[in-house]
Amino acid sequence: MKKYNKAFLIFLVSVMMAGGIHANAFAWDNWNSNDPITDEWKMFDIIIARPMGIVAGILGTGIFILALPYTIPTGGVDEAADTFIKRPFKFTFTRKCPDEDM
Repeated sequence: MKKYNKAFLIFLVSVMMAGGIHANAFAWDNWNSNDPITDEWKMFDIIIARPMGIVAGILGTGIFILALPYTIPTGGVDEAADTFIKRPFKFTFTRKCPDEDM
């Protein structure tokens, strides 16, 4: 019986957490750039998102180099370069701050 109580408790906590996330999703639908939370978004964008974009671009460059023997014969070098190199660096360096679509 204790086994079922523990499983029920885990289920109950996970449902409550999922419900909290769902309720916050509705709150974000009404967000606009004039809200006072924009300062927090700017800080998140500058401190977390953009450095992650740099790391993704560097790792993507390594993956692109490793994938060259497979993409050259198939003619997919431009698509691979766009996916692994151009998009992460474009995300990092050419977006406005903060990006509302992020």
